[in-house]
Amino acid sequence: MNTALTIAGSDSCGGAGIQADIKTMTANGVYAMSAITALTAQNTTGVSDIYEVSPEFLQAQLKAIFEDITPDAIKIGMVSSSDLIKTIAKSLKEYNGKNIVLDPVMVATSGAKLISDDAISTLKEYLIPLATVITPNIPEAEVLSNMEIHNEEEMIKAAAVISEKYDCAVLCKGGHSINDANDLLYRNGEYKWFYGKRINNPNTHGTGCTLSSAIASNLAKGRDLDTSVEKAKEYISGALSAMLDLGKGSGPMNHAFAIKCD
Repeated sequence: MNTALTIAGSDSCGGAGIQADIKTMTANGVYAMSAITALTAQNTTGVSDIYEVSPEFLQAQLKAIFEDITPDAIKIGMVSSSDLIKTIAKSLKEYNGKNIVLDPVMVATSGAKLISDDAISTLKEYLIPLATVITPNIPEAEVLSNMEIHNEEEMIKAAAVISEKYDCAVLCKGGHSINDANDLLYRNGEYKWFYGKRINNPNTHGTGCTLSSAIASNLAKGRDLDTSVEKAKEYISGALSAMLDLGKGSGPMNHAFAIKCD
């Protein structure tokens, strides 16, 4: 069985973070493992507390995983401190991590900054250059490219800047204000659009985690990047279309929509 590792924070309400990643990886047919960067107390209405693990404990988790069950692909989610980012980068180099999908969680879709400027600089220097593909939303792509994005042409320009600067593929996720659910994959001087349909579901908690995990799952199974992105978008559309409605805020998707139970 192919294997995938998620390096991310824990979401106590199960809609995002490692919980969403493990559900996604399982639903996409790979064996999921996790290295936890932080514990969060959160639900569909917001985050009330965060308890970050030490760099030493994160390193111990990664060592235990890589020295026993080597992952065929790795998804990295939100990592909020420079020391943890450096720890991850060191381990990926030491154990020759492959098929690395980095969701560079820095800026919320609302524009609110989620990690410090220092951590963003460390992410740029140590982790992004190791990635096979990164999956920024529009605000994150603006930070990484140092340019504003208002339309599809500027998405292409920003993705080109990021890809050439960090030598990785870039999946720039479209926003409703620009192009609905269409994502742009840029690599090696070429780009491709992946078109999606807007699903009128307000419960979108964990969509970024889910998409990046689904891409990693398909890479773990030996699929090429284009196919992995295409299948990941199909999966997330299915999870949204299931119209799960839980919680008082922006609720989670149904990651198990294709699993039939009596």
